[in-house]
Amino acid sequence: MDRNYVEIMLYLARSGVFCGMATHDEAIVDRMRDEVARGNVDKAAFEFQMLYGVRRDLQRKLAAEGFGVRVYIPFGTEWYPYFMRRLAERPANVLFLAKNFFKS
Repeated sequence: MDRNYVEIMLYLARSGVFCGMATHDEAIVDRMRDEVARGNVDKAAFEFQMLYGVRRDLQRKLAAEGFGVRVYIPFGTEWYPYFMRRLAERPANVLFLAKNFFKS
């Protein structure tokens, strides 16, 4: 799944249409940063999108490096089912969330 995500991410970033890259996976983020550093993708072509409270350290670092970062805050009466769907979509998300729970 990660390989496919990266392929689609790079395709979209090079398409000429502004897009959002929704991931907290640092390996995927680093791949995009490498493509920008190589000159294959313009920083203005995309933004990183992350959930509030997850990888705040990475969000701050990316913003300090000049990347666009959009932080989403689930709210309303359906926030809990939304959160559970995000975890269920990819079982690795549960471990990822547990590992990053105490990072600031």
